[in-house]
Amino acid sequence: MPRLTDPLTLPCGVQLPNRLLKSAMTEGLADLNDNATERHANLYRVWADGGTGTLVTGNVMVDRRFLERPGNVVIDGNGGAEMLQRWAAAGTGNNNQLWMQINHPGRQCQKVVAGHPLAPSDVQLGIPVMFGKPRAMTQDDIEAAISGYVRVAEVAQQAGFTGVQIHSAHGYLCSQFLSPIANRRDDEWGGSLANRARFLLEIIRRVRAAVGSSFPVAIKLNSADFSRGGFTFAESLQVAQWVSEAGIDLLEISGGTYEKMALMGERSDAGETQSTQAREAYFLEYAGAIREVTGVPLAITGGFRRRATMQAALDEGLLDVIGLGRPLCTQPDVHALLNGESADFARWEDKLRIGPGWLGPRSSSRMLVTLNFAAATQWYYQQIIRLSEGRPLLDSTGILAITLRHTLREQRFNKQRTFNRR
Repeated sequence: MPRLTDPLTLPCGVQLPNRLLKSAMTEGLADLNDNATERHANLYRVWADGGTGTLVTGNVMVDRRFLERPGNVVIDGNGGAEMLQRWAAAGTGNNNQLWMQINHPGRQCQKVVAGHPLAPSDVQLGIPVMFGKPRAMTQDDIEAAISGYVRVAEVAQQAGFTGVQIHSAHGYLCSQFLSPIANRRDDEWGGSLANRARFLLEIIRRVRAAVGSSFPVAIKLNSADFSRGGFTFAESLQVAQWVSEAGIDLLEISGGTYEKMALMGERSDAGETQSTQAREAYFLEYAGAIREVTGVPLAITGGFRRRATMQAALDEGLLDVIGLGRPLCTQPDVHALLNGESADFARWEDKLRIGPGWLGPRSSSRMLVTLNFAAATQWYYQQIIRLSEGRPLLDSTGILAITLRHTLREQRFNKQRTFNRR
């Protein structure tokens, strides 16, 4: 059975140095022109030197009008080629892989960025305070978006990134096309699963044609949306088979959307078992079925904290690569983990909790889950910023103050960015 330290050869012929993958986490470090900065290079140098074999960047956006958050890097005719090259050089400095994740937020574009984003259909996200009602994409919009993914992949390859990952999870645009809730189209892009998957499969086809057969192309896919009437696990199995047959090199499985935050282990669907809730790696239960329908290496991201759990998943043949996200924000050096000297990552999530007393007696459990999700997310955002600037990490105290400061800072930044573009 493979060990964490063993290399892995992908279908395209590229070899991953070990079985650890830094999953994508949004950085928010771009400048007012949406270009990469020296902080990106600093941050990924830390992770490269830390020993993780494959690093996936935070989502690089394909359209300057629509961002996942202010501070995203965008490749949309806005320059910045030299800094992309510096980022790529820093992030591959330890003979590791650095893959650029490519994304479009669709309806998950905050109001502070765009009041009326684009989406497959005009179905608003169920968090109207943060997200506006989208406009249904026209055929021209769809073509422009697909071309944007291809453009970013080509630029990434030219800049020295060693691969790309297409984001089709967590409720962003590719994921929205797959979802019957977000996609209510009655043309060739909606309705049947084959039609809903057309957007993603066309992106894969065109990206592969643009970058060639020896350049890694990966996909991040939801195991399910965990919403009634949404993208199901059975549908995910079929899409996993299709993308595998389309010629990708690695399939990373995660799950959930902003409305159903399974990406953080918050699961509330009917029928969920206690054993599932208690599982450390909370998407691992889907791996066996996905293995049966795909022929490409598989990565699972979400909840891994103990070395024993990681090695057991490899021993059982459930996956090929262990995806890590938030643990690498606080413990970026994994050499001890790889050498068997360290068993666990710290469980900061247990400390990053806001009690119900803050919201008053009328607050719902769902509201508290959402607030805790936002607070923990912004706490980790701050750790990423501090890593990029060589500053010591924060402790868990004052999490509400951290959340408020972060929110105000992003709003100010976006106003400056908007003014800068006029």
